[in-house]
Amino acid sequence: MIKIAHEAPLSIFNRVQEVTDYDYALVHLFEENNEYWEKFVRAKEIGREIILDNSIFELGTAFEPDKFALWIERLKPTWYIIPDALEDAKTTVKNVKEWVAPDWGCKSIGVVQGKSYDEIVWCYKEIEPFVDKVAISFDYHFFVNEDLNGALPTKYHHYMYGRDAMIHRLLADKVINENKPHHLLGCGLPQEFDSYRGYSWIDSIDTSNPVVAAIKGMRYDSTKGLQDKPSQKLYTMLDQKLSSYELQLALYNIECFRAICNG
Repeated sequence: MIKIAHEAPLSIFNRVQEVTDYDYALVHLFEENNEYWEKFVRAKEIGREIILDNSIFELGTAFEPDKFALWIERLKPTWYIIPDALEDAKTTVKNVKEWVAPDWGCKSIGVVQGKSYDEIVWCYKEIEPFVDKVAISFDYHFFVNEDLNGALPTKYHHYMYGRDAMIHRLLADKVINENKPHHLLGCGLPQEFDSYRGYSWIDSIDTSNPVVAAIKGMRYDSTKGLQDKPSQKLYTMLDQKLSSYELQLALYNIECFRAICNG
């Protein structure tokens, strides 16, 4: 079974936590919102698994490494994502190899980056021996195939089919170390994940998709997911209050997401 986390507004954080497998934290929000920080302090106290992200998807560049290290030491999450550089394989590899990890009792995650399949392969092979888990993003620009623009209705379909095809190609090319856990960062469309059932090496997924979709009034199809994706990022909705209907829709979408991933 793939472990699933969904980021959520603070008003429903605890309710979403009840129906997910672990918690996913964005480090930059620790500095901005004490209530958010306290949620993860509590998660740590009750023994929840936690992944601490470097917030690159939200900020555009990874959180400053020295400050990030202080938050790792303070929270001591289960996992932390070493600061990477979006689609920059060389900088990402350099960051991983230069990262100094004191004995925090935490495990590291390295994100594969690159502008092409060949760069992804090179980056993967370079960082995999140095990290405890490998992460693969959903939105590499090279997934957007201009030859298929007329055939695919949205860019999120490109991302969905792109990562799916890349993962299967990495397997066929014997790049993937199936003895090491992997993490899938985010999603284009949720129905992508029914492709990975039975892959024991895919350990975890994080996405706010079911929750943001509910806030935007988008209801999952129980087997087909969505045909478009709400573009707003969850961290901008952190303090949003949800109606009873929105909460129930979020819980329904979460249930559908879990069924898509794990049956």
